[in-house]
Amino acid sequence: MTMRVVVPPHPLIAHWLTVLRSSSTPPALYGTALEELGRWLTYEAIREWLPNRKEHVLTSNGQVEGTVIETNVPLISIPFDHGGLALWQGARKVLPTTELCIGGIPIQIEKNAGVIVFIDQIDNAEETLKLLLRLQEKHLTGQRLRLICALASSPGLKLLGSDLPDLTVYTGCIDPEVNKNNEIIPGIGNPTLRLNSRNSEPI
Repeated sequence: MTMRVVVPPHPLIAHWLTVLRSSSTPPALYGTALEELGRWLTYEAIREWLPNRKEHVLTSNGQVEGTVIETNVPLISIPFDHGGLALWQGARKVLPTTELCIGGIPIQIEKNAGVIVFIDQIDNAEETLKLLLRLQEKHLTGQRLRLICALASSPGLKLLGSDLPDLTVYTGCIDPEVNKNNEIIPGIGNPTLRLNSRNSEPI
């Protein structure tokens, strides 16, 4: 079993990632880019994962078989840090029903619940791994979990894959390196600083 990492080949994802990468992008547009990435990455992540069922409905001209989302299967969204919350702000536009959990991991997760974790980027992945292992302690298997991030580093993904081989990650791109300051190269800068920057020089 190996960890599954998906980089959707969508031009809108590539566009908004490029906006994040630019050091001249102002804070407001940087936030918009994270939201848009959250929207499109989530759309891709739930394409074949969101529980649904077939149902016959009556139209004005007859009966037809349609598809509806299984609302009796709980869906939990867990954003971490400012960047993760910005990703979720975009994701909620395509999630039909979800319970938002801010500030940590739920005390209890139902056995049939699906969980989406939003993290702005996977750098060396040490903190990300701690969070995911805490979820694993609540008997959350990889089949019920999706991790969505704007950007991931190759070393960080390698660390996650060694401990969580059944995890599925959706990301805008994979960058090759992390420097001694735990910054992804070439990266997207520090999302927390860039989102909170006001009337300052571009980061």
